[in-house]
Amino acid sequence: MSHHPTAAAGHDHGHDSAAHGTLKSYLVGFGLSIVLTLMSFGLVMSGAVPRSLALPGIVVLCVAQLLVQLVFFLHMGASRSQRDNLSAFVFAVFVIAIIVGGSAWVLHNMNANMMHPMPAGM
Repeated sequence: MSHHPTAAAGHDHGHDSAAHGTLKSYLVGFGLSIVLTLMSFGLVMSGAVPRSLALPGIVVLCVAQLLVQLVFFLHMGASRSQRDNLSAFVFAVFVIAIIVGGSAWVLHNMNANMMHPMPAGM
């Protein structure tokens, strides 16, 4: 008699082998994360890139870092087993974008429509 009746029945406790990464994928993700972090740091600290190009460069590296984290560590992908996770993530990003964008819009309109102080000479 088995101590775990579900193991004897062939249940795998809900673990999907496709959802877990391999050691190789974790190491590749870690390596890419380190390289992208060092590139961002070098972009700012080296001074070789003009200041006007540093911010767009950091944004590009930031998006690349985000994609590496999502794919290699959170296992977000287009595979059939990950569609629910991907859908929930996209919905959460959409809601956050609405909240942040709406807040920025309201603050901008409040600033534009508020009475500004009159100059001292009037």
